[in-house]
Amino acid sequence: MRRRGAAGPGGRLLLFLLPRGALLLLLGVCNALSLEIKASPKVRAYVGEQVLLKCSFKSSSPITESLLVDWTYRPLSGGQMETVFHYQSIPHPTTAGKFKDRISWVGNVANGDASIAIQSPELSDNGTFICSVKNPPDVYHNIPQTVLVVTERGLTFQLTSAALLSILVFLPSALVVILLLVRMGRKFRALKEKGKCGYKKSSIEVSDEPEHTDTAGCGGKIKEWCLNCVDTDEEDPY
Repeated sequence: MRRRGAAGPGGRLLLFLLPRGALLLLLGVCNALSLEIKASPKVRAYVGEQVLLKCSFKSSSPITESLLVDWTYRPLSGGQMETVFHYQSIPHPTTAGKFKDRISWVGNVANGDASIAIQSPELSDNGTFICSVKNPPDVYHNIPQTVLVVTERGLTFQLTSAALLSILVFLPSALVVILLLVRMGRKFRALKEKGKCGYKKSSIEVSDEPEHTDTAGCGGKIKEWCLNCVDTDEEDPY
């Protein structure tokens, strides 16, 4: 009589095969998800300026000509996803739609790069982009999304490190020069005012001095003439 709870030959076989099945299932899942894709979650762009959408991948299988890259797009307002770029051995940009002749391939599959560039982005380009890569037998992967935000640059002023350094160096020098110019201007103004006062005073003195000089000159001439006369009278007897 078989005891209750004892497993028969079929049960023992099932228990023996169950761990192996679970292990094979786990290995299959790991192999299926061995393709990993990374993309920037958010990219900012300006109207009319080229923008780069980066996408990188890692595959456990060697890269072959069967590798596929697809970029899809969904507008910000919603709607269905549309393919805007396809790569298989060579780039195949879209030939219709709003991105016609505006998307170029800048990636390198040998280095795990599947990036693209959008020329002359517009405000209507705002939306979600998805990069998809398949490298058989690695076809299952995560689905990273990139949100593109296009704005107008306007009159924003961006300070680079060089511009900031230039401002810190030249601004103090400019202030010193301005202060020196102000000080020199005040001194020049003061000297000019003093010069005007001195000119008025010297004109009065000069107007008085010629008369005094002329009087002294006449007296000297008379004195000299008298001395000459005396000398002449003393020399006559001879």
